[in-house]
Amino acid sequence: MDARTFDKTRLVSRHVTEGPSRAPHRSYFYAMGLTDEEIHRPFVGVATCWNEAAPCNIALSRQAQAVKLGVKEGRGTPREFTTITVTDGIAMGHEGMRSSLPSRDAIADTVELTMRGHAYDAIVGLAGCDKSLPGMMMAMVRLNAPSVFIYGGSILPGRAPQGADVPADFADRDLTVQDMFEAVGRHQGGTLSEAALAVLERVACPSAGACGGQFTANTMACVSEAIGLALPNSSGAPAPYESRDQYCEASGRAVMELLARNIRARDIVTLKALENAARIVACTGGSTNAGLHLPAIAHEAGLRFDLFDVCEVFKSTPYFVDMKPGGKYVAKDLYEAGGVPRVMRMLLDAGLLHGDCMTATGRTVAENLEGVEGTPDGKVMVSIEKPFSKTGGVVGLKGNLAPEGAIVKVAGMKKLTFEGPARVFESEEEAFAAVQRRDYQEGDVIVIRNEGPKGGPGMREMLATTAAISGQGMGSKVALITDGRFSGATRGFCVGHVGPEAAVGGPIALLRDGDIVKIDAKKGKLEVKLSAKELKARRKEWKGPRDTFYGSGAIWKYAQLVGPAKDGAVTHPGKDGERHVYADL
Repeated sequence: MDARTFDKTRLVSRHVTEGPSRAPHRSYFYAMGLTDEEIHRPFVGVATCWNEAAPCNIALSRQAQAVKLGVKEGRGTPREFTTITVTDGIAMGHEGMRSSLPSRDAIADTVELTMRGHAYDAIVGLAGCDKSLPGMMMAMVRLNAPSVFIYGGSILPGRAPQGADVPADFADRDLTVQDMFEAVGRHQGGTLSEAALAVLERVACPSAGACGGQFTANTMACVSEAIGLALPNSSGAPAPYESRDQYCEASGRAVMELLARNIRARDIVTLKALENAARIVACTGGSTNAGLHLPAIAHEAGLRFDLFDVCEVFKSTPYFVDMKPGGKYVAKDLYEAGGVPRVMRMLLDAGLLHGDCMTATGRTVAENLEGVEGTPDGKVMVSIEKPFSKTGGVVGLKGNLAPEGAIVKVAGMKKLTFEGPARVFESEEEAFAAVQRRDYQEGDVIVIRNEGPKGGPGMREMLATTAAISGQGMGSKVALITDGRFSGATRGFCVGHVGPEAAVGGPIALLRDGDIVKIDAKKGKLEVKLSAKELKARRKEWKGPRDTFYGSGAIWKYAQLVGPAKDGAVTHPGKDGERHVYADL
């Protein structure tokens, strides 16, 4: 491809590179060592979420250099920049988790502002942790520029050293950070020594990369391929593998091809593509957070694809990929078994995938999957005709306790119904303290409210609490419902995203200790055994939302703007309010 292929009169970067009036701008580019030829080529933003907060992001800077080589090979001029990311594993279990979901929208906003402010023509986005993946994809769709997404890769599984003094169920098997959260519960329950905990914490996370199970990061990495924004198989290789650099370089070349052909993000992210993405979540037993992020990505494209639409796809998708936390395997195992392309080929052959969707390769899904093996490996993937369950590993719920829906991960669960008395807590801290004291009973439905997008604010994840319950051996003996979220690493009967949330007077705000709650993941029901008359009476008595101590700052601002979870907890009007397309400026 030659630079002359690109007509600058149709590219946004002309506003900073072309004509006598842009001499001041060009002087800046010369100051950074760009040549005259490089200045007059297309400018490609290479956006990363690199930071030193956690292993998920630490390899992104290296990978960005390979992307830049690919952009240059395609006769473009790469312009690297970074944005924030909040890493859930570090933010978990304390006030910092309120920053997590708002960071997704802040990432999308800052990528948009950087692209707009510097007039970049296309984008390659690299992300490594839970909210940075959807945040980067949201920015791409919002800008509607030629876009390629690339995941930073998963962490390698850990393992306790031979002869280490750890319980047998922690020895001779792969470990992830999920095991560490559950180990804390074991330690609190007196079944794991402090010495064993110290051994495990040093080996559970042995490399760069995002959490290894089919938690939120790997779920959304699979989504990036299924939705078409990432190159085939690019999400699979673990972060330490230098083979990742080949995918990064190829992504840089691919974005230049998309730019030449004027294939943009919204040409790729269509309703059919979103349905493909929901399929990959369901069949791999992925994170419930996908039920929040897919509607948010759709919102940027002006597409109606809310929680109920996501769950409709889940209903007709078999769960046949055996990934942690519900199953046995980690992302590295999936990659070695053929990766996302093999899973997609199995779905395509079963008539469960839209093969005509355009992708970042400039080819369709079906064209990308030509020649890909479409049979199960028998370990990580079982037969699609004989799956672990006929419906997806994630299920949507609705009822008088959740008129706007809720979501539960059932992958690996044997019992799909639960009924018991409510044990109500006004925050995660209250619930966690009670769990530490074992101040709950077998058969309880633990209710954590005031943790929704507005009421939290920030819709925190509850992994510390759920992991402590599992560590105490009570994971299958109680249920938990919340208007907040759960980590992709959560297991057990845990229902999240209950809407409307307590802060806006949803039914979860009206629950009292002892109310009988019924969860039926087979029928998709979440109900409290109260009459409509009783709920109406309680609503009249409700005193309004709990006050928070956020009276200013970013989290306060988020609470003022954020919408309901069923629509993706978005913070702006999306394409419906759009008056121009950035890429056409």
